[in-house]
Amino acid sequence: MFKIKTLNNISPEGILALQRRGCAVGAEVEAPDGLLLRSADLHQTRFGPELLAIARAGAGTNNIPVEACTQQGIVVFNSPGANAEAVKEQQICSLILASRDVIGSIEWVKSIAHRGDEIPMLVEKGKSSFGGPEIMGKTLGVIGLGATGALLANAALDLGMTVYGFDPFMSVDAAWRLSRNVIHAETLEEIFDNCDYISLNVPYNEDTHHLIDESALNRMKPGVRILNESRAEVVDDEAITAALDRGHVAKYVTDFPNAAILKAPNVIAMPHLGACTPESEDRCAVMAAEELYDYLLNGNIKNSVNLPDVSLSRMGVCRLCVIHRNVPRMITRILDFISERNINVEHMINKPRDGYACTIVDLAEPIGEDTAACIRAMDGVLRVRVI
Repeated sequence: MFKIKTLNNISPEGILALQRRGCAVGAEVEAPDGLLLRSADLHQTRFGPELLAIARAGAGTNNIPVEACTQQGIVVFNSPGANAEAVKEQQICSLILASRDVIGSIEWVKSIAHRGDEIPMLVEKGKSSFGGPEIMGKTLGVIGLGATGALLANAALDLGMTVYGFDPFMSVDAAWRLSRNVIHAETLEEIFDNCDYISLNVPYNEDTHHLIDESALNRMKPGVRILNESRAEVVDDEAITAALDRGHVAKYVTDFPNAAILKAPNVIAMPHLGACTPESEDRCAVMAAEELYDYLLNGNIKNSVNLPDVSLSRMGVCRLCVIHRNVPRMITRILDFISERNINVEHMINKPRDGYACTIVDLAEPIGEDTAACIRAMDGVLRVRVI
């Protein structure tokens, strides 16, 4: 029985997915094999040697010390695409909110509630203050064509928009999801030069920090409307504030408010609502739970943010799982060590990623802790499991 500690309120569907498989799940679990969380900040957390994996019921993993986990051989999972429909729907809403002053108009109507019979006349007189352009016929640039970006691009085409898409790292799966009518932008500058609306759908990392800076904003069309469903840090607060002040950016819709942005004009800020639907929370929790369980039971890795995806159907009587640095002769050393003990290899796989690798070896005979300890002691080995 595996022990799973939860660090946030997790959808009951996700918890049930683990409990049905015999796992002990809950906030009070001690010495867990795995952690299941949403937004809990783990950067100051010390992980016990028994912890094997962390699964986040969501896409971003900025709340997890990913590199430190890698050094300890802890697999970090996320739930890509599980909240894509929810985020796509909010972005469609954001397109409208960026075009017409819907929020301002609602607040204004509330302000005249005391005017009685005058209200119909005041409404007709005042409505023009809150108008704005239609999105049909306008051009949308989607930066980042993962699960959410691809859904948004396709939906915008259905709404009559011309759509440019930019993603130099687009996966094959994402390419299959994307409509052939999306214009492939070769560079970010092509998005900036041509688009009336720009949607940000990239993960936050060193490469995307201040992706939208003063230079990028100056290149955009006057009156551009920007939607940020990435992270606050993808946009330079000082640069976007200045662009809003001078009217070069007509609206900035963000799901990541902060003190600097909330002081700027023409900002529509929401409290990170993109994935806040019960359906999204269920899908994210179930995906995270299933990834976590498959790794604990079989050593298979899918949707890890720090280690390669690796999966192998079970053969033999014993499975050896090794997380190690991707260095020369590592696999040879492991296999030689097994061969010296006259143990036959039934099946195996090795996958590398960013200087690390995972090797799974199915064996014809069980091996003891002494054998695992010897492999664990090899230079460059981070984690050894015998399943």
